[in-house]
Amino acid sequence: MKHSLKTGLSFGLTSGIITTLGLMVGIYSGTHSKLAVVGSILTIAIADAFSDALGIHISEESENRHTQKEIWESTFSTFISKFIFAITFVVPVLLLPLHTAIIVSVSFGLSLLGIFSFYLARVQGVKAWKVVIEHLLIAVLVITATYYVGVLIRTIFMQ
Repeated sequence: MKHSLKTGLSFGLTSGIITTLGLMVGIYSGTHSKLAVVGSILTIAIADAFSDALGIHISEESENRHTQKEIWESTFSTFISKFIFAITFVVPVLLLPLHTAIIVSVSFGLSLLGIFSFYLARVQGVKAWKVVIEHLLIAVLVITATYYVGVLIRTIFMQ
């Protein structure tokens, strides 16, 4: 796979999963509102996909090593992968009770991140379990932190 496409896919997948799960869990724990969770997923799928794509675009430009075509391939693949991975989390929320949808989404997202991390470690020739655990721990940290931020906000504003 071309470097530019790999850059966009790996960044978009990772960011799409971790950012969306963090937002979903935080919004859920703060509001328990299906409408708020769906709205936040759609918002993150659009706004953060554009933001991350621009971030990758500028990052690739700043390296001063890539052609314009490679830069735009990274930009486009980041946007598409971030958007697609983020938007997939709307499906369980629309089809399942909210609490169940959150559990399914977290399980799906962590599984996907674990599989990708395993693949990445194998390609790099490093111990897979270290890479998988590192990436999953970071994701769990984000999810846990956003859950408690949502609880805190709910506690402060629902008195």
